[in-house]
Amino acid sequence: MKLFTRGDVDGFCAIALDNIVQLLFVPALCLGVVGLPPALVFGRILPGIAVSYLAGNLFYAWQAHRLAAKEGRTDVCALPFGLNTPTLIAYVFLVMVPAKQIAKSAGASDPDTIAWQAGLVACIGSGLIEFFGAFIAERVRKMTPRAALLAALSGAGLAFLTLNFLITTFAHPVVGFVTLGLVLLFYFGGVKPKWGIPAALVVLLVGTGLSWLTGLAPNGPRPTDSLGFYPPLLVIGDVWRGLVSGQFWLYLPVVIPLGLLNLLASLQCIESASAAGDNYDSRPSLLVNGASTLVAACFGSPFPTSIYIGHAAWKRMGARAGYSTLNGIFITLVCVTGSMALTAWAVPADAGLAIIVWIGVIIMVQSFEATPAKHWPAVVLGIAPVLLMWVSFFAKNALRVGGAGGTPETEFSAKLLDGFHASGTAIEGVFAVEQGAFYCSIVLATVTVLIIEKRLVTAALWAWAASALSVLGLLHAWRFSSSDTVSALPLLERITQTAAPAGSMFPAAAYAAGYFFMGLVLLGARWFTVPSSEHDAVTPGSH
Repeated sequence: MKLFTRGDVDGFCAIALDNIVQLLFVPALCLGVVGLPPALVFGRILPGIAVSYLAGNLFYAWQAHRLAAKEGRTDVCALPFGLNTPTLIAYVFLVMVPAKQIAKSAGASDPDTIAWQAGLVACIGSGLIEFFGAFIAERVRKMTPRAALLAALSGAGLAFLTLNFLITTFAHPVVGFVTLGLVLLFYFGGVKPKWGIPAALVVLLVGTGLSWLTGLAPNGPRPTDSLGFYPPLLVIGDVWRGLVSGQFWLYLPVVIPLGLLNLLASLQCIESASAAGDNYDSRPSLLVNGASTLVAACFGSPFPTSIYIGHAAWKRMGARAGYSTLNGIFITLVCVTGSMALTAWAVPADAGLAIIVWIGVIIMVQSFEATPAKHWPAVVLGIAPVLLMWVSFFAKNALRVGGAGGTPETEFSAKLLDGFHASGTAIEGVFAVEQGAFYCSIVLATVTVLIIEKRLVTAALWAWAASALSVLGLLHAWRFSSSDTVSALPLLERITQTAAPAGSMFPAAAYAAGYFFMGLVLLGARWFTVPSSEHDAVTPGSH
């Protein structure tokens, strides 16, 4: 098979544009949401991303050539590869922002570095799950219902992609509505631009032009002084400081579910490639995906990598292995030359927001399409905890902006609960769901599926597993800090001696008891229930 074909050019244009749209959100989120200094973003994070892109894309290109030689074919397409967008956004909002807020409330001298180190630790955790999970991926997938895994991802897609960026769409309607209309037209309307122009490129060009016309761009003075050479540098010391900071346990309720979801999603992408005729060995494919994430963290990027969906689409374009090689080289050049700063200046995030909104919608749609209709209640219930976590972020931000909490003068405290209770809102439930929301999502959806399938003993075991997580403080254990609600892990702090435990040793004891008794109810259901008549059953579409 040739190193490059004409189809590789088309495939490269499509995947490079997709990657650039994602990379635009790295400075937008790291600078605008987390508030990291530009030197850290352009001098450490982006070069770290470059290393992971180059390593992964070159491997998958080599893997395609190897498969082509083995089978004597010339139509093998490499697995598409790049940043994991949902995890990128989740790590910004669920790891780096809370870590910075905790550092600020503790009076840390450099909360920006602490937030970055927290992201590195989360990325290491995700990489380890992906790497070692390659040996057990099939077993995990068989143990956990698909509806449960997709529900957690769907909740993140709805909250942190669709809803989060729809807000900006409505805040800037000229750019937002026009680009959203184009995205809906191209991706749901069954049409494509003339002259072979990629649909995403049309959206990005129109969005950029409207952003300049309406004053959303340029974003400050032109950063030509950022152009240069930023070589990737190992940051093992920062990774280690993040690991020993005592906050590693705080990120587990986010890292573990997202790492498992990324692992299983990558496995499904490999299966999709097999259905298209390219039968890749899953273990080395998954191992390299995990290794690329670990490399990213060790060189300064807090964002995991992923095998992408859409292999069949790239293969239909005529892409083979060369598009993957070109993609790795191109993204590396963009990240290490400082030109990403100039790109972010000229192309505001608003230009590509509609594409991200569409990704969130597709994630939700697929969670229903890929599960049996009778399991849809589990998907809906699994979405709810992640959505409530997003609501908690907005509620606390509103309190800070309104001066009702989160400032030195008005710290977050139990007095907030009285005010919410007076309005009829049990806000402590939202704060509890926020801690371990992805665990909660998977547990509730799994229990629902097992009840639907009448596997009540297994459902009881899952409920008891949630009870154990609550005892450990990984699920629903929370407390007030001066400016936020954070995980309360006194038992783990006592075991690991990472900090002096504060408050009750088991802050989520009520939740542990609740899950435990739920398990007893499910286990004993055979003694106090009888099968319902067929016409009493409520199924999707019934009236």
